[in-house]
Formats: sequence, structure tokens, C-alpha cells
Amino acid sequence: MWPCQQHPNPKRENKNCFLPLFGLNGYVLHLAWDTLHSGGSALDAVEKGCSQCEFEQCDGTVGYGGSPDEHGETTLDAMIMNGNTIEVGAVGNLRRIKSAISVARAVMEHTSHSLLVGESASIFAQNMGFLSEDLTSNKSLSIHAEWLSKKCQPNFWKNVFPNAKTSCGPYKRKKGQWSKRHRMPAHVVNVHNHDTIGMIVIDKSRSIVAGTSTNGATHKIPGRVGDSPLVGAGAYADSTAGAAAATGMGDIMMRFLPSYQAVEYMRWGMEPTTACQKVVARIQTYYPKFFGAIICANRTGGYGAACSKCPGFDQFHFMVYNPSETSEQIVDCI
Repeated sequence: MWPCQQHPNPKRENKNCFLPLFGLNGYVLHLAWDTLHSGGSALDAVEKGCSQCEFEQCDGTVGYGGSPDEHGETTLDAMIMNGNTIEVGAVGNLRRIKSAISVARAVMEHTSHSLLVGESASIFAQNMGFLSEDLTSNKSLSIHAEWLSKKCQPNFWKNVFPNAKTSCGPYKRKKGQWSKRHRMPAHVVNVHNHDTIGMIVIDKSRSIVAGTSTNGATHKIPGRVGDSPLVGAGAYADSTAGAAAATGMGDIMMRFLPSYQAVEYMRWGMEPTTACQKVVARIQTYYPKFFGAIICANRTGGYGAACSKCPGFDQFHFMVYNPSETSEQIVDCI
């Protein structure tokens, strides 16, 4: 995760700034900044940065060739949001199309919808001129084969038979009594097998755009859509208040709309760091050990971040980028 900071020299004409999220490298940051500096819009910058991460398969958790589902297929989720107009374009469970963030932008600019999913989203993308191609890789095939060899452990099933803890299925509903209260095991989704690239761009006119892209949780049930393409969950942008982007246990975090809530906190005058912390604390009320983090930025370029402490995850790294420097910062999880 990377937040945004205005240029330290207030007299400098170009005061563009932008905030990418967890997992981007410096080259991707540079490309997004160059897009702004060369006259591109905030939308262009978000699309360019996320597209490059998709192409580079950042950390294996973004783009093609990573995070195979139970059938061994890689599918993609992405979203882009215009904070000036509150328009959103998103795709979920996108198959056979590598440029998920660009397809999301096409949804926003060429339809009256906000979200397209599954095979129909892929057909839409092909009609818009995007190339259909295989998203698997030798790495994703190897991950899937190893998972099968371990009797499909871990997985995301519950209250089914045969026992999902010892069998690959296929599964059916378990009849009779079962646990009504479910806690997602920490080993299913954590920092090692799931993450998201998110970006927030604030340009010199203080227009804000946010975007996300991910290949989702490894070994997910086919058809699953995470929080990343859901407005208010994966990200949210409102140029009158600020923006936020989240990463982590999407199936839990989407239930709380953390990005939307953080932006509303900032609208009320709350500092970005405090807004992030309050969002994390609210989720912890129900899921004390969930894995997740959020970055918040207000409309003036102030920023903050917070994360939820869980086994193997006690600090969150993010970058501050402006034309003169790129600096990594770290927050301790709460």
C-alpha cells in the first residue's frame, strides 16, 4: 500500500500526487506518475499503474498466472472509480482476459452498469476488443497440483459432506445440525496467498480516482468474487472528501464496506490515520484476528494507514511517492 503526499515545495506548479496500495514496485509508481506528468488524467494514471502490475504479475496476487481456484483456473477482479462523478466500472470473476482494470474502465465508460461478472464479463471484454487468452501459468498449475495432492487443503467449504477437512469433494449440503457461527481459519487467507493492488490518484485539481486489481484468494470456490471490485469495499473515492483502498480477507471485509466508511469518517473531519484505525477496530469487534489493511487519504493529500494484527502479520508497509522521492513507511498493526 502506498499513500500520497503533496510535493514538499508548495510553489511548484505540478502538485499531482498519488497513492498506490501494497505490493507495487517503484517502476509501476514511476509509470503512473509519468502518466500524470505527461498530461494524462487521474483515470489514465490509475489504469496505467494497475495495468503494469497486472502485466508484471505483482507478487503473484495480481494478474494472470496466480491464485488458481479449485478447478485450477485464474480469474480476475478489478474496479475503477471516478471521485468527481461517483461513476464506477468493475469486473468480477473475469475469465481469459488479462487486462482486468482496463475492462473495468470500459464498463464505466461504455455501459450504464457498475459491475459485470463471470463469462458474460469476458464476452463483453471481447466485444470491446480485448484479447481472449489463457490465464494459467506453470506456477499456477503447480500450485493447483500441490493443493490436490494435499487432499484440497485448505479450502473454503463448511457444513458439507464429505468432510471438507479431509476430502476434495464434490460436496453436498450437510443435513442436520451444524455450527451457525463460522470463523474463517487464519490459514485460508493470509498475507502469503492473497493480496490486492489498489491505487488512489489525486491530481493538481484535487480530482480523485481509485482503482483495484487482484486475482483473488488462492483455492477459492469457482465463481467467488472478492471485495476488490465492490464499491465501498475494495476502494472508494469521493473528490469532496478523500479516498481509501483495502486489502486482506475480502469475504470478511466486504461485509463492513471499510473503504466507504473510512471516506465518510474523513468527510466528518477525522484524520486519515484515525479513520483507518476506526475501520479496522470495527471489523475486529466481530473478527478479532482477521487479516487486512486499509490506506486512507483526504482531499488535501494527508494520508494514513492501519492494519489488523494476526499471526504472521504485525506490520504493514506502504510507500509515499512524489516527484522528488519514493519512501517506504511502516505502520504497526493494531
